[in-house]
Amino acid sequence: MSKFQFTKMQGIGNDFIIIDCQKNDISGVKDFARRLCDRRFGVGADQLLLLYSSSIADYKMLIFNADGGEVEMCGNGIRCFAKYLVDNRITAKKELEIDTLAGIIKPKVIGDDVTVDMGLPVLDGRKVPVNADDTIIGFPLVVGSREFRITAVSMGNPHCVTFVDDVDKFDLAHFGPMFEKHPFFPNRVNLEVVQIISESEIKMRVYERGAAETLACGTGACASVVAAYLNRRTDKEVTVNLRGGDLKIKIADDKHVYMTGPGEKIFTGEIDL
Repeated sequence: MSKFQFTKMQGIGNDFIIIDCQKNDISGVKDFARRLCDRRFGVGADQLLLLYSSSIADYKMLIFNADGGEVEMCGNGIRCFAKYLVDNRITAKKELEIDTLAGIIKPKVIGDDVTVDMGLPVLDGRKVPVNADDTIIGFPLVVGSREFRITAVSMGNPHCVTFVDDVDKFDLAHFGPMFEKHPFFPNRVNLEVVQIISESEIKMRVYERGAAETLACGTGACASVVAAYLNRRTDKEVTVNLRGGDLKIKIADDKHVYMTGPGEKIFTGEIDL
């Protein structure tokens, strides 16, 4: 059997298994992701992150959800990925370019924190994607028996943001799956419910496609701040309170979105395939 070394990491409660596949690739990766991410019969994680070499960037990152589905991008994941590269001395660089399905993402490791240029938010309806040609800002969408006002944003992966008075009282377990598989979202969607605390602070819960509710979502935090700013509810620099901790999000003058937060190793181990 093939043996693989892995590292378990977390970014404000969003947890990941990272495996270096530069020398040994994994076959049947979707089934492997399901087994390894299972919290009772595997190691347990929200996502599996695979490290590969890249011809167009420093390294390549592939991302698989706990259900085995491959996704384009993960904000907390790329911070942990960058910390993994630096802490394990795989690279001497602190400013990196990472090849992802969402394009080249640029994390910068600064001590215990990582700042990531998440690029430009995508608002064009067909590119988010949603089943509409228009930009979706404050759009009425019926989910179940309730109408929500939603804003759709892609940060390399699709997000639907809606504002509520109290995120803790919102029935995310009920509405999350309904949003994720709603026909308005052809590639499924991540749902963020957001409570405005002030012009510089919001509180957020997230239901991630393929992973259910997680303690944090970096791309979701970015999408939420973009949505809050577009709906004139916050400024451009916002602290996002998530169940796993806080992220700092900034919309720069060039409209790029920057995310700052930690990435931490939990433990290392070896797995037989």
